[in-house]
Amino acid sequence: MTATIAAPDSPPQTLPRTPPWIAVAAGVVACALALTGSGAATLNGDELATLSAARRDIPGMWELAQHIDGHFLPYYLFMHFWTMLGESELWLRLPSAVAIGVAAAFLVALGRRLHGLTAGLTAAALFAVLPSVSYYGAFARSYAFAAAAVTISFWCLHRARWVRYAVSVAFIGCTHLFAVLVLPAHLALLRRGTRSMVLAMAAGFVPAAVLGLIGYGERHAISWIPQRGPDVLLKFPKMAAGASEIGLLLFAVALVGAVLMVRQDTRWGLALTGWLVLPPVLLLAVSHLVTPVYVDRYLFVTAPALALLAAIAVAELPRFAVPAAVGLTLAAGALAVPQHLEIREPNGRFEDVPSAIRRLEFEPGDAIVYGQSSLRTGFDYYATAEMPDDVLREGTAPAADSFAYPERPDVAAALDGRERVWLVWRGAKDADLPAIEKVRRAGFDRAQAWHSADTPGLTVALYKRQTSLP
Repeated sequence: MTATIAAPDSPPQTLPRTPPWIAVAAGVVACALALTGSGAATLNGDELATLSAARRDIPGMWELAQHIDGHFLPYYLFMHFWTMLGESELWLRLPSAVAIGVAAAFLVALGRRLHGLTAGLTAAALFAVLPSVSYYGAFARSYAFAAAAVTISFWCLHRARWVRYAVSVAFIGCTHLFAVLVLPAHLALLRRGTRSMVLAMAAGFVPAAVLGLIGYGERHAISWIPQRGPDVLLKFPKMAAGASEIGLLLFAVALVGAVLMVRQDTRWGLALTGWLVLPPVLLLAVSHLVTPVYVDRYLFVTAPALALLAAIAVAELPRFAVPAAVGLTLAAGALAVPQHLEIREPNGRFEDVPSAIRRLEFEPGDAIVYGQSSLRTGFDYYATAEMPDDVLREGTAPAADSFAYPERPDVAAALDGRERVWLVWRGAKDADLPAIEKVRRAGFDRAQAWHSADTPGLTVALYKRQTSLP
């Protein structure tokens, strides 16, 4: 049975009350699923950047924000206080898993209000089995927070609670700058006399505007992002779901749900459809009009919409809604098994630092040089025994304006008297990095190399001093 839908600026209509514990239970299950295996996959470079930022004092984080990752400042501030209680992999990732649980709980509530309890529970179940949810739910970055904030904002819109809605919009901007690309979908709910909604959205948008200006001034920090063409949108279902098969299945069902929702209520149908499809289109537009910014993980906020629209589609089936919902969830879960296993492997985040450390079969007097100095954060975090001599390192803390570490400029002098040097870098064996060239010029040749076989992965190479001919 379809639930009655409230319009913005109209009094919320009464719906049959559902015990809150149902939504809470769905959230707990989703949180638990996201947590499973979070201690198996090692922290990657982005997560270690979170740790590096969180370890700084408040003035230090402000200094960092003026040069790089300024739009992440609210998240870094939260993690600064969170890490006061611990820095284990599980502890660093726990907030993201909780955020996934919050998103799932609000999906139940929103789905119930839009269509019924079956739609809400199915949406939460589909959301929980997505490989992308397991990935970002065990990822020490703010993407899961963004998905939760966006879901809450739609729930607040349906409740027509404008103070809460303004707070949720502000929360969206504070979680990730490009999460605000979902806000144009809210405009589908505008109608004559919705002054309160406009004012609430404008007030809530202030943090995003401030962080956007900071981010624009730091766009050099994302110069590594390549320009993408329209064909990248064909990969969107895979990105949203975390795997091709489940992504294509749910996207097809979600399109059916979008059509059905538009027929039931045009404004809410367009709003939910916009939630799913506008962010990738707008992100691509920003990439071509301002600077390349199209990165898959910036679009994780669309995952709840994918699950919700697919759930509405199956909930519409007369007399077969529950069996169809169970069947779709089981099919989606079965299709995603390989990806779930992959992201729970030690190299599930594509930078297995502990394995790289185990490859360092070093001898007394060996040196180590990092292709990217920021890799020290990970090697310091995971090293459990002595390491080769870090001959370039100056001080123990990273630079105030970046995640890199101050280093001695003269590599040849630092390696003087050394016969063997281990070189570690992010990327393939054939990467062309200044550090590699400097080691070669210092008189060393590569003797062996190992790469983790994933992109970008880590490479560990042993270089030996060239033998002089008699």
